[in-house]
Amino acid sequence: MTPQPAGPPDGGWGWVVAAAAFAINGLSYGLLRSLGLAFPDLAEHFDRSAQDTAWISALALAVQQAASPVGSALSTRWGARPVVMVGGVLASLGFVFSAFARSLLHLYLGLGLLAGFGWALVFAPALGTLSRYFSRRRVLAVGLALTGNGASSLLLAPALQLLLDTFGWRGALLLLGAITLHLTPCGALLLPLVLPGDPPAPPRSPLAALGLGLFTRRAFSIFALGTALVGGGYFVPYVHLAPHALDRGLGGYGAALVVAVAAMGDAGARLVCGWLADQGWVPLPRLLAVFGALTGLGLWVVGLSWGGPLLAAAVAYGLSAGSYAPLVFGVLPGLVGVGGVVQATGLVMMLMSLGGLLGPPLSGFLRDETGDFTASFLLSGSLILSGSFIYIGLPRALPSCGLASPPATPPPETGELLPAPQAVLLSPGGPGSTLDTTC
Repeated sequence: MTPQPAGPPDGGWGWVVAAAAFAINGLSYGLLRSLGLAFPDLAEHFDRSAQDTAWISALALAVQQAASPVGSALSTRWGARPVVMVGGVLASLGFVFSAFARSLLHLYLGLGLLAGFGWALVFAPALGTLSRYFSRRRVLAVGLALTGNGASSLLLAPALQLLLDTFGWRGALLLLGAITLHLTPCGALLLPLVLPGDPPAPPRSPLAALGLGLFTRRAFSIFALGTALVGGGYFVPYVHLAPHALDRGLGGYGAALVVAVAAMGDAGARLVCGWLADQGWVPLPRLLAVFGALTGLGLWVVGLSWGGPLLAAAVAYGLSAGSYAPLVFGVLPGLVGVGGVVQATGLVMMLMSLGGLLGPPLSGFLRDETGDFTASFLLSGSLILSGSFIYIGLPRALPSCGLASPPATPPPETGELLPAPQAVLLSPGGPGSTLDTTC
């Protein structure tokens, strides 16, 4: 039976949900981040350019994110558990189909469309469900789940290079299909949770299920615009960090090491930043803008580095990108309320797909035109910096003009960053956790 607590349990089965979301994130974004190691083999086998092979990951990212509102709407209607389980089967079939590809078009269809749509059905419902299980420790739980990205990259980058050397790209994709099928049992762990403020019945209208009404809220619209710009550069390293390291002369295992150290920094930063954000010392929108800007600067340094310094630059990029990631999803309940967090997650992923679709192919085009990835990483960093600047328009992203006394924190289902008359609203740390200012 569906549990009906008075509010988010802030623990209990929520940690099992966090573990499932950890694995789901690792088997989607973590796997996709390491997949770039296979692109040189694919380009050589099919005699195509870096730009052509980059469309594989670009399509997978774009479909995964553009179709995320579909996953959110389906989970709102039928629950996250069956939706995620079906998505795991589809993602696995995409890899198996691609292992028998006879042209690059088959890879576009298998990895780009089929696996991408499977990932669209797993990520947003899993992360939205996790956010509903936590309140006071929400950002830490999200950060823990998102470390699956870095941990998976740390393991899969050298493992995939070994599989490519041993079995070739076809055998490697076939084995990755078997690994991806583990998304299905992870989905079975996502027990539904009924909270105060939830609608008495799931929405019947497709538009209501998608949550398009959230765009009428000014804070969410600002957040969505900034995140769309960030998406234009954020996913370029997922596709081209390994080829960039290869261009710098580090070799196959050297490139895998660059990806691995970036993943280590990413994973560690997600946990530390999640804990830091939950202390309430600094408002979440302010942290979001700062770490977004540091991520853009980190990509500039990666693009300008060679040899050994590239390893240090990759660590710096991983630390900043990892700190940014949990804040993107941790701030959502404060903007839209817990009741709309699943739909908001899907919509944000859809907006990021615009950048995910254009960023990697544009990066590959610049590489083909200039001979290296320097211009690609400089442009990607600039897009992230632009999006971070827009985040300044979010509530409490900047200090206001006077000192305020801390009022009571509003119920989490209403959204602690939503406007409230004559009150300054606190971070998730609770009353007295931060000293902010207001007019």
